[in-house]
Amino acid sequence: MKNLVFLGAPGAGKGTQAKRISEKYDIPHISTGDILRANIKEGTELGKLAKSYIDKGALVPDEVIIKVMQARLAEDDCKKGYLLDGFPRTIEQAKALDNITTVTLAVNIVVDDDAVVRRIAGRRMCVCGESYHISTHPSDVCDKCGAKLYQRDDDKEETVKSRLDVYAKQTAPLIEYYSDKGVLVDVDGMQDVAEVTKEIIKVIDGNC
Repeated sequence: MKNLVFLGAPGAGKGTQAKRISEKYDIPHISTGDILRANIKEGTELGKLAKSYIDKGALVPDEVIIKVMQARLAEDDCKKGYLLDGFPRTIEQAKALDNITTVTLAVNIVVDDDAVVRRIAGRRMCVCGESYHISTHPSDVCDKCGAKLYQRDDDKEETVKSRLDVYAKQTAPLIEYYSDKGVLVDVDGMQDVAEVTKEIIKVIDGNC
């Protein structure tokens, strides 16, 4: 059974690697954000409840997130495993997850903070949907449509540093939590994307 949790700071590459790994092992890549949006779109009871908090600008409480996760993990496509990205975010959520299912492996993608800031703060977006990085695309014009590129507020350096602070306080303790359970493996996220994928596959094949 491949019940996987991906850990790592914002910008560590969790989303990119999760997509690759879920395709490799044919297990669902589960993101709480995606689930909440789907429930809201479908107008489910959980979706309505989540929307009531979001509309007020409030965080969706743990009990709502956990109900959403419990329902999702009970679906047929999770029978041979799953990959959780963005959940759990706190020790309380991790303990609640333990009451629902057994995590067989927690993969911690390790990158240094300076690299994260460079990665995220260097991103530039276009209104047509294309994205670039100043390290490989120094021009401020989109190659596809010719529009001027812009930097999202979330990608600004001060915002990135703030997100890293939140991660260190709330989510990083999960590293110790899963290490104490004997299911945590660190992976060097400073390598090329393909190399990180290879290392994660090696870790999964050796532990699941």
